[in-house]
Amino acid sequence: MPQHDFRSQRLYVDAPLAQGASVALDRDQANYLGNVLRLSSGAKILAFNGRDGEWQAEIAGRKRPEALTIVEQTREQDHLGDVTYVFALLKHARLDYIVQKAVEMGAAKLQPLTTRHTQTSRVNLERMSANVIEAAEQCGILRVPEVAEPMAFERVAAETDRLLVFCDEDAGIADPVAALSPARSGGLVGALPVSLLIGPEGGFAEDERGALLKRGNIARIALGPRILRADTAAVAALAVVQAVLGDWA
Repeated sequence: MPQHDFRSQRLYVDAPLAQGASVALDRDQANYLGNVLRLSSGAKILAFNGRDGEWQAEIAGRKRPEALTIVEQTREQDHLGDVTYVFALLKHARLDYIVQKAVEMGAAKLQPLTTRHTQTSRVNLERMSANVIEAAEQCGILRVPEVAEPMAFERVAAETDRLLVFCDEDAGIADPVAALSPARSGGLVGALPVSLLIGPEGGFAEDERGALLKRGNIARIALGPRILRADTAAVAALAVVQAVLGDWA
């Protein structure tokens, strides 16, 4: 059984998948397959729902795609590590980017955060979820990350049942891998789920930073000698976390 098929079109469907099942397509999916991709009845695609693995499916319908007939499983369902990406809200374009990259990097949950210096107070969760699904479709990901409602900063600062990786330019250890090593050697990896915290581009307020430093189960990491924008910091930090504490290790 091939591990990945990067040539076939993938489609996320919110329906149970099993051999012989028929899955009705909604209007947007039918339009995408028929009018955008120019696929017609009999064409093969890959379908997944985040729960039942990936399946080869055949498009059914007379004049336009109307349903998928599930043919055979191509990959069994996998599971992401328990890494939550906690991030201060950004404006649309940069928010879209970090959501897509967090999905590609293997985050299991996306947790928007409001802070003193957050750039915007509103978030379109429907748009965020659509970006998550699109990234999963394009990158061969089987489990679709959860998109959570925005959370106030105080909850993150008070939560101690997760290892919080805090990107802090004033971290005492310059090497981020070395800074995370005690969490691995101390047995916290696997024992505690991980949350990666990226602050707003204006930085945390002093009282917010002080609250984080008082919190238990925290690991502070620096991301090099240059100042990174929040969306760049997200990719860099997720790479470090996955390499040392996540499924890259």
